[in-house]
Amino acid sequence: MLNIAIIGFGNAVVNYHLPYLERTKDIKVKKIYRREEDRIGDTEREAYYPDITFTIDFDDVLQDTEIELIVVATHVDSHVDYAKQALEHGKHVLVEKPFAATSAEAKDIFELAKRKNLIAMANQNRRFDGDFLTLSKVIESGKLGKIHEIQSHYDYFKPSWIKPGFGLMHGLAVHTIDQMVSLFGVADRIDYDVRSLVYPGQSDDYIDIDFRYGLTKVTIKCSLLVKIAHPKFVVHGDRGSFIKYSSGHQTKNGEGPTQVSFDQESEENWGTLTYVDDEGESHTEKVPSEITDYGLLYERLVRAIRHQGEQPVKNEEVQYVLDILQDGVEAAKQAQ
Repeated sequence: MLNIAIIGFGNAVVNYHLPYLERTKDIKVKKIYRREEDRIGDTEREAYYPDITFTIDFDDVLQDTEIELIVVATHVDSHVDYAKQALEHGKHVLVEKPFAATSAEAKDIFELAKRKNLIAMANQNRRFDGDFLTLSKVIESGKLGKIHEIQSHYDYFKPSWIKPGFGLMHGLAVHTIDQMVSLFGVADRIDYDVRSLVYPGQSDDYIDIDFRYGLTKVTIKCSLLVKIAHPKFVVHGDRGSFIKYSSGHQTKNGEGPTQVSFDQESEENWGTLTYVDDEGESHTEKVPSEITDYGLLYERLVRAIRHQGEQPVKNEEVQYVLDILQDGVEAAKQAQ
């Protein structure tokens, strides 16, 4: 059993960590650290988790010899400090995305972890989204042939969210950028169209980034001014095409802790694959959706810690994504 502690108790912890950790046999959430000021007027939810000890003393976590892994789920400006403290006290760390503000900061953390013979890893859990797992399965099947184009959308219609300041690259686009990097690696070239449709040069509410891998183009699109649902993924290959709408998070909020569904989504939202086989025959089929399970990242992390298995999110991938995010923000600042 791997005992862990979580720093923070916000939306990410309640919706995307705890519900999945409940099903993970080899992990026990022993403690959650919250700053005293964050508990003011918000203590009732702690009663939903009677088996977890809540503490306002970070040293209580750092000095607990039973805790082997600390999950940092706080605002990005505190990630580096918490991660370094955890590593200095002999704890592995899993850090929410974005892992750090810059790739240089991330490199410092990775070097410290290496010196301590520990793992420091980004929580790129969106690699285990049902829609992305479905996309990966289709690509691996080879039915599309050589991929020449992928479009990935992550959009909302939230005009009220648009304010001066740069947050969409690090807040939303980081998910889909990492997904594509996990599939294709380092691009030959990246073309940025990142700007603001509301505050030119002062925000990044419109993101359109092209990654070139030889003749293959992968496009990441993200906007807060899209009122109609685009497909999550559109893929074209030299033997066929695939389309899939978003699976969403499949969470149920209400009284008590967040519940998540592990049921396969309805057939009406399955992907559609059309392709030509080796004999030249055309086929169109529905592709059953994979099930979102962020606990899979934890299970693979446990294997890496306990059995020296492969780290599910590699250090160089994290640094590369952070560089892309920074370049995107710089492009937005220059866009008028």
